[in-house]
Parts: sequence; structure tokens; C-alpha cells
Amino acid sequence: MIDINPQRTLVRYNVRVEQEMTPEEVAEELFPADEDIREVARAVFEGDEDEVVESLQNAMDNGKDPLILINDALMVGMEIVSTLYDDNMLYLPDVIISAQAMIEGIEYCKERSGEDHEYKGKVVSYVVEGDIHDIGKKIVTVLLRAKGYEVIDLGKDVPVEEVIAAVKREKPIMLTGTALMTTTMSAFKDVNSRLLESDINVPVVCGGGAVTQDFVSQYDLGLYCEEAADVPKIADAILKGFDIERLRREFHKH
Repeated sequence: MIDINPQRTLVRYNVRVEQEMTPEEVAEELFPADEDIREVARAVFEGDEDEVVESLQNAMDNGKDPLILINDALMVGMEIVSTLYDDNMLYLPDVIISAQAMIEGIEYCKERSGEDHEYKGKVVSYVVEGDIHDIGKKIVTVLLRAKGYEVIDLGKDVPVEEVIAAVKREKPIMLTGTALMTTTMSAFKDVNSRLLESDINVPVVCGGGAVTQDFVSQYDLGLYCEEAADVPKIADAILKGFDIERLRREFHKH
């Protein structure tokens, strides 16, 4: 006997069909009501850089302030993308495409306003010395920028001296480092030691294929992160005043 769910049975006449909503349908319900803002947010969701700029221009022509559009339109559109990604309705490439469109929009707004956009916080990101595998760093960078953080991307195979200099110069709320190979993980120890020697207590979020929680927990400033999607959550927690111990209680596996 065939088990038929009547709620999912298609009939032709005057019967409501219950189906799961597509990501686009969910997004449509989340976009802001204001038409100008809505078009910008939709363009970000679709990852269309040209449409983002065009919709921003239309919004500005209708009296919208460029810097306000960053928070009320671009960031809102990206937040919808992040929400659907967290709910497994979108994939990482979708996030990357939308984030690039958002960044293009932010630069356009900054250019039009002549002022700097105020980010939630600054993060320095890098791949440890001796390691050229940077896909993890790229993902972390995209997700942080998507959540409104300014990311200073040092690139891959970054010497310890350069990392320390960047932290002293940029004064970030946290440092994120990745290592794929076990032969390069020791760089985290050197970074931790050099920061402490300089009385810098910025959290060092460590991840990558070679890295384990036990390894990272050896270091005073070390915070292990297995999932890239957790990095913006860690940044948010730091802004709320979480110290290293509280961050470990919140994000380490027990």
C-alpha cells in the first residue's frame, strides 16, 4: 500500500499545496519593507554586484544617506544570507558571492559619502609561517566581513614577526590563524609567547586541519575553533566582554 501525504498531493482545482519554501521565498519574507532598502538587500542576497551598485544609486537618488544604507540595507541583506546559511538553506559559495557584492556596495557608499564606515571591530587574519593552504582563512575572512567586521588579511605563509607587528599596528579585538600541516603548528606557540612578552592579551583563534583543541589549550591566549561559522560568534562574544576563560567555556567542546 502506498503511503500518500495529502498535504503534499498536487491537485488542480482550488486546493492549497503545502510545500517547503525555497531560500528565495524565505528571503522575500525577511527583506525590509522600504522598497529602496529592499532592492539593495535583494541584490546582496542574489550576489549581483552591478545590481547592488545600481540599487544603491537609486536609493541615494531618493534621499537615502550612503552610510545609513550600509547598515540598513547592505548589512541587512548579508544578515539574511547568513541566517539562511546557518539554517542550511544556502551553501558557502552563496555566502562568498553575496559577501563580495556587499563589500562592493560598502566601498561604493564610502566613496559617495566621503566618510569611513564604522565597523563592529577589527580582526587580523593569517596562515602560519611555512603553510600555503589558505582556503580556511579565506572562508573565515568572508564570514567575518559578512558580519560587519573589518579584516586585515595578512595572507599565507606569514612570519611570526609580521603577525606581531600587525597586531601592534592594527590593535584588533582578536587574531585568527590557520594551519593545515602539523609541521607548521608550532608557529602558534611563538605568536602566543611574543604577544605575552609585549603585554598583549588579544585572543588568538586557531583552526585548520592539523590543529586540535588540546594543542591550542596549552597556550594562554589560544582559543580553538573547529567550525569557521563560529568565528564571527567568537568576535561578537569578545565585544560583549568575554575573556579567554569564558570564551573557552562557551566555544570549546567539553
